[in-house]
Amino acid sequence: MRRCLVADDASVIRKVARHIIEGQRYEVSEAEDGQQALQLCREQIPDVILLDWHMPSMSPFEFLAAFRNLPDAKRTTVIYCTTEHDPMDISRALAAGADDYLLKPFDRASLEGKLTDIAAPV
Repeated sequence: MRRCLVADDASVIRKVARHIIEGQRYEVSEAEDGQQALQLCREQIPDVILLDWHMPSMSPFEFLAAFRNLPDAKRTTVIYCTTEHDPMDISRALAAGADDYLLKPFDRASLEGKLTDIAAPV
């Protein structure tokens, strides 16, 4: 079973994401800040990470730098989640190590679409 980590300080976002992602046959874990997310990744590298761009305790840049140095982290798809549709922010996130982005609030169709794109053979 594929694994997904939802890293977001908003419990309602984690709950909604979990519900949608589990429906796509993923095992889901949750983190409410960057430190907790990094610790979970050290224990088991997920296949996908939904990463909120505004979390306490660690900036997303710090998280991505630390995460991408973990063994096997390169195989993980990191989806940057943001409420802002600023092309500069999106570019910075992608340059920092995110693989894709998703605008919040996301709905079932947009999140399932991202997961389908990730799982599709290249």
